[in-house]
Amino acid sequence: MDLRPNKNQDEKMKNFFLSQEDQNSDRSLESSNETLAENHGENALCHWQGPEYELYPKDNRWYMIAAFVLLAIIIYALITDSPIMAITFILIGVVGYMYLEKDPEVFDFQITEDGVSAGKNLYEFDNIQSFWIFYKEPHRIILSLHLKEGILPYIHIPIHQEDPEHIREIISSFIPEIKQQPSMIDTIERLLHI
Repeated sequence: MDLRPNKNQDEKMKNFFLSQEDQNSDRSLESSNETLAENHGENALCHWQGPEYELYPKDNRWYMIAAFVLLAIIIYALITDSPIMAITFILIGVVGYMYLEKDPEVFDFQITEDGVSAGKNLYEFDNIQSFWIFYKEPHRIILSLHLKEGILPYIHIPIHQEDPEHIREIISSFIPEIKQQPSMIDTIERLLHI
């Protein structure tokens, strides 16, 4: 099974990062910091920018398998006289495809004395139980925040090119570092490349 990205997806990922570099060159980091300071205070300890989530390369084979599984579920729903189930999975397929083809937004990430912000969301240290940094691949480093309460107990923030040791030093002065195991959702995302 060949999991290497095809040329189109390689180009798409390359174009995404190149377009972000062009946008970032037009917008100075100083003005970006001023915007962040307006939103979250002037106490930024660390700041970086990057896509809101990592792009997983998918080849045509991946799309064919996903379409086959969805088609099998829809046919099963029609055979068992469950039109609502069939419609639901058709909608899941359409929305899922649109989501997978959408390029991620570029977020400002920062650590302040109040908490960790990702885009417009601020996760206050008072509401964070612990943190852990996952080194998934050489170029995929993720800061995982374990929240005290909420629907999703873990928030994953991509670190990108930032120094994870520097981030660890800053955050560990506010909340404890406790080793986390990848959740079932993380495993499914990695296996399905979503």
